[in-house]
Amino acid sequence: MRTLVVVRSLKMGGMERVAVNLADAFAEAGHESHLLSLRRIDNPLRPEHLAVKQHCLPIHWWARATLVGFALELLARLVLNPLLKRSVYLGTGIMGGAVFWLWLMAFERRHGKVDRLVFRGAGTSEQLWSFRDRRACYTLESVLHANGNSRQSLRNKLSRRLFARCLLHRRHLVAVSSGVAASLREAMAIWRFTPASLTVIPNPCPLKSIRRRMLEPQPAIPDEPYLVTVGRLVPSKDQALLLRAYAQSGVTMPLVLVGAGQEQERLQQLAGSLGLTERVIFTGQQANPYPWMRHARLFVLSSRFEGMGIVLFEALACNTPVLSVDCPGGIREILKGDLEGSVVAHSEAALAAGLYRHTRGKKPPINDAWLDDFRPERIADAFLNCVR
Repeated sequence: MRTLVVVRSLKMGGMERVAVNLADAFAEAGHESHLLSLRRIDNPLRPEHLAVKQHCLPIHWWARATLVGFALELLARLVLNPLLKRSVYLGTGIMGGAVFWLWLMAFERRHGKVDRLVFRGAGTSEQLWSFRDRRACYTLESVLHANGNSRQSLRNKLSRRLFARCLLHRRHLVAVSSGVAASLREAMAIWRFTPASLTVIPNPCPLKSIRRRMLEPQPAIPDEPYLVTVGRLVPSKDQALLLRAYAQSGVTMPLVLVGAGQEQERLQQLAGSLGLTERVIFTGQQANPYPWMRHARLFVLSSRFEGMGIVLFEALACNTPVLSVDCPGGIREILKGDLEGSVVAHSEAALAAGLYRHTRGKKPPINDAWLDDFRPERIADAFLNCVR
């Protein structure tokens, strides 16, 4: 079959890595796999599989170039957005969908008819929401916060319902976890939309690729045992909770934070106020985080919510044990069975106790069977069969 995975950009990020992994999974399964980015950036992520064909459509530029698209964007920015927060997509996505439709027609004349279109992330769908096709499925990566509070402003309610009507209504939706699917079902009644279908398909874990890349040299890695967390330094990842729990835990091995983001300065200040400056290492963004995972004594996740938590199975693929706070989303679809003890309550005290308990003794072995549900061939097959 011929597949096309569409993603907003190929910058370094979890959702973008998953899009690349899915394109690789289609190619590994023997399908003709294409990967389209809607933004041109320097040093983009690239597929591992040589058979994956990459394409770039700077859709924002092309939509503006039509002049009609530029006018619609101005209207949305100057009129709609002041009235309804985050509503610029209502203007940009109209011509964005038309531009994508024209691009797809040209693509199919050259390569042949596409059997499955997979759009990854709400940000991708926003840029071309006017496009509709029965072969398309739309992947939701994050938990939806459908607040049905009656005190919510009328403008906020209207904004959410417009979002749902444009991006979710009568489309084939794919949730990356049962937690994301549950939040979608809750939102259906509140935001008043009905999908064409709703399927749960987890993200793929490219075990072979991770284990090859984790062996790449990384001279900055500490020689002594350490804790590690990998992710954007943003409020939703709540590394502040981890720092406070680490300070309480009595664990003396260093803590390494791999990632960059808006919270970095605040987190560095917090580490200083807790007396942890000498024991906490901020590495910044790493193109290959897997060597950092591989050499760690324990991987820790402290998020407020996670669509799925791919860093958990990435750490397990690197043969490193994991510890996570309990949070909405999909972490329990990874940390189940023998791994249920790797989940602690979402509190400083529980995480501190978990850090202490899980760093006693030798590094325990990892069972590859824990990753069977996320084998790329299974995920590729599920996507090919999710729309009938």
